[in-house]
Amino acid sequence: MSQMAKFSSITRNINTVLVFMAGIFLIAMIVLTCANIFSRLFWLPIRGTYELMGFMGAVVASFALGYTQIKRGHIAVNILVNRFSEKTQRILNGVNHTICMAFFALAAWKIFEKAVTIKNTGEVTETLRMMYHPFVYGVAIGCAVLALVFFVDVVNALNPKKDRSLT
Repeated sequence: MSQMAKFSSITRNINTVLVFMAGIFLIAMIVLTCANIFSRLFWLPIRGTYELMGFMGAVVASFALGYTQIKRGHIAVNILVNRFSEKTQRILNGVNHTICMAFFALAAWKIFEKAVTIKNTGEVTETLRMMYHPFVYGVAIGCAVLALVFFVDVVNALNPKKDRSLT
């Protein structure tokens, strides 16, 4: 097994774990929403539901990014690109994946810096007075792992040999 195949396998496994964790957070969001709706029947809404839903929603979305890219679940409009030769398509895909990789690596870095700042200043949520930097770290992790997926996509797009995508 080549180094790139090992790296692809590791990246795929990381994304499988993250999407599983995203599913757990999604279930927690559903339970919290149902509990809040039920408790409102007795005029006792759950405090901090809005905060928790926002944080968990951010983690769900960011943890699912890499897996969605692996499965090609994002919307792509390639009417024009499909008319080009296979070599040109590979080059355009390589350029596109490189730009996306750089963007999400930069996003991960800046979000991680923000999480460090939030942690160091002891910032807490307004309603629950809860530390929320772990959620911000989670979003940074999701962006970093997506950058790794784009790295594999760049290598595969520029390699004219057999397709060794993550799927």
